[in-house]
Amino acid sequence: MSSRLIPAAVAIALIVILPPVAQAQTAEPSESDSLGGIRWTPGKPSDYGIDGAALDSLYAAMAQEPHGDLKGMVIVRGGRLISERYFNGDSVSTLHDIRSATKSLTSLLMGFAVQRGLVHTVDDSISPYLSGLPKDGKEKIKIRDLLTMRSGLDADDGDSSSPGNENTLDQSTDWIRTVYSVPVKRAPGSTYLYCSINAFLTGAIIENASRMPLDQFAKSNLFGPLGIENYTWRHVPIDRTTGQGNLSITTRDEAKVGELLLNDGIVNGKRILNHDWIAASLAKQVAISDSDPYADFYGYMWYTKAEPVGTQTVEVHFASGNGGNKIYIIPSLRMVVAITSSAYGQSYGQRRSQDILRQILAATSSN
Repeated sequence: MSSRLIPAAVAIALIVILPPVAQAQTAEPSESDSLGGIRWTPGKPSDYGIDGAALDSLYAAMAQEPHGDLKGMVIVRGGRLISERYFNGDSVSTLHDIRSATKSLTSLLMGFAVQRGLVHTVDDSISPYLSGLPKDGKEKIKIRDLLTMRSGLDADDGDSSSPGNENTLDQSTDWIRTVYSVPVKRAPGSTYLYCSINAFLTGAIIENASRMPLDQFAKSNLFGPLGIENYTWRHVPIDRTTGQGNLSITTRDEAKVGELLLNDGIVNGKRILNHDWIAASLAKQVAISDSDPYADFYGYMWYTKAEPVGTQTVEVHFASGNGGNKIYIIPSLRMVVAITSSAYGQSYGQRRSQDILRQILAATSSN
């Protein structure tokens, strides 16, 4: 599954002092390390307003962390690769399933589809782009409704009895037919309800409009320009890519996606995605704090939260996947933090990543 999880009522402590269960691996960037399309040169934490001792303390604690499923952290600030660490057998080249953080990349791919004229506008009905879609109210769903999780479909990843629950998709032998059978329960555009079907349909629209698999469209428009060369993306029956999850990339490549948004869609001085799409993706379009303890607002499949730092707060945009997989973007600090984790289905995974982010923010100056 790729859904995000609500934590247990009783908090689990982030740091437990035990004998080390895994040695953290350090990947030291070299001066010639170009990292493909996104080009970073290394920078010392202290030269970029980050307390290196605090980072070392965090890494040491995470190496002793008892669950054994934290995988990697990458910190980029001011266009420099400031620090990274890998745990529990992962390395700089390890591909990792980022689960529902994939949704945020699928929304970017819709931006490319609109930019290239393959999709006219997010206010289009989904019907013209999905051949055979039943005219049972689904024709009233707009692409915008998919991107903001307000399709109105009877689909809820948090409710196993929901006809559109993600587990139903996982068991399907024809994903499009299964999605088409899910009824409309609410007026499209009216209510936020997190469900993977919305991202799957977004990906299916891109595939139909571009006449290519979603991973191939991503290679041409997003992965290629960013220099993301090694990845896998799950394909399902019949001839579809899982736009809602199961993209496996490296922690560094997660950070490249964050850097793209931090730099307003520009890579190496060249704009690859327009400003309006980036702005809409990160905008506070839907208030969701009542249903999500980790986010205040939702945009186009990207989240926003005001995180506490001392007596103030810092606005953070992020992609989020089951187990604590994160791409954090902090514009005011010119910073990206990427975290990979295999705490799938565990309530502590999301909390741990949030605590890691908060410790990094506390160690970072605003200058």
